[in-house]
Amino acid sequence: MSNLKIGIIGFGTVGTGVYKTLANHDGIEILKIAVKNINKPRSIKLPEGLLTDNPFEIINNPDIDIVVELIGGVEPAWEYISTAIKNGKHIVTANKELLAKKGEELFNLAEKYNRVCLYEAAIAGGIPIIMPIKTILAGNNITKIQAILNGTTNYILTKMDMDGASYEDVLIEAQKLGYAETDPTGDVEGFDAAYKITTLATIAFKKRIKLENVYREGITKVRQKDMEQANEFGYKIKLIANASIDEYGNADVRVHPMLVSKNTTLAHIDYVTNAVELTGHPIGSIVLSGPGAGEFPTASSVVGDILAIKAEFGKTDYMLPMMRCHHETTATPIKIEDTYNKYYISITAPNAIGVIAKIGTICASKNISLASVLQRGVSENNTADIIVITEMCQERLIKEVVNELDNCTVNSLIRVAE
Repeated sequence: MSNLKIGIIGFGTVGTGVYKTLANHDGIEILKIAVKNINKPRSIKLPEGLLTDNPFEIINNPDIDIVVELIGGVEPAWEYISTAIKNGKHIVTANKELLAKKGEELFNLAEKYNRVCLYEAAIAGGIPIIMPIKTILAGNNITKIQAILNGTTNYILTKMDMDGASYEDVLIEAQKLGYAETDPTGDVEGFDAAYKITTLATIAFKKRIKLENVYREGITKVRQKDMEQANEFGYKIKLIANASIDEYGNADVRVHPMLVSKNTTLAHIDYVTNAVELTGHPIGSIVLSGPGAGEFPTASSVVGDILAIKAEFGKTDYMLPMMRCHHETTATPIKIEDTYNKYYISITAPNAIGVIAKIGTICASKNISLASVLQRGVSENNTADIIVITEMCQERLIKEVVNELDNCTVNSLIRVAE
């Protein structure tokens, strides 16, 4: 059997890792690698003529069997991938944004042309999650996902917690170490995790999740003081990608900071590590954790997808049926204001008799019970820091409570994981 021929579009950190890893696999030949700048100095020596600055030398090459897209973003990636599919190429991609925004269109196109599109690397780097859900876990009714899907934000929150540093200081450190981009918005405002949970929930729930229905909130408002106070109550603060679906197909999918109990696995997923907890029947709950980014972890998933295609290439007219899209319906979204959560509220209030009683009265008027209340001394300006943790209640009601706390400053309002 002749070699499976590959074209790679994008040769950054992940592309380099893919190239190095494929060197150890027989039967695979990389014909071309498309880059922006052919003359850019590179860490590895490449054969003469392997690089091109024209991706269509790959996309339109009839000898290439698989196009590996590693540039990210929607355009021009969508043009490259869609054209490649029409030209008879199978696709392997790590593009979480494209999947979240154009996944339905992508998979419909792939099905129309009977091509396979695999994307294990797009969700959690080196952690195998998509293929396990579609194969060994296929018999489960998965109803809940809680995950840490962004290494940058997890690194920042871990350093704030362990070193007592401010968000601003840790962000600068993360940028120097290469964990955060010069413009970190995609990570710290939760966009990256939102893209990933959109696709992950779609696969796990077997219903399409629309990105525009995913609630998103980043970590920029989390204070180091919140870290300290969360610890006192037995919690860690993490950016959690959370998704659940009920028996009627109503889905609650969101990304935001959460207080996570120290008794759980996710509370101890630190620095750039990622983790995904799946809950369903009959499996119960399982957690998969590991490196969520990086040269070789992500390359591991990309190469795994390439080898999955190679294993069936030329042997069947309909490859990898379990890995294809079979979604026929879209989940009904649950708005964030209709969700039920526990809440951590940090309040600065005048040091006056009856302030805590007033907070309790306002909560009681909304039928909200309080699990814990703590006052942390009195400041020089005669104000007191009060921390409240509620029992389960509706989001719209807790917002009403916040609006009615006259003469008080609400410093933080963070949801608490069940």
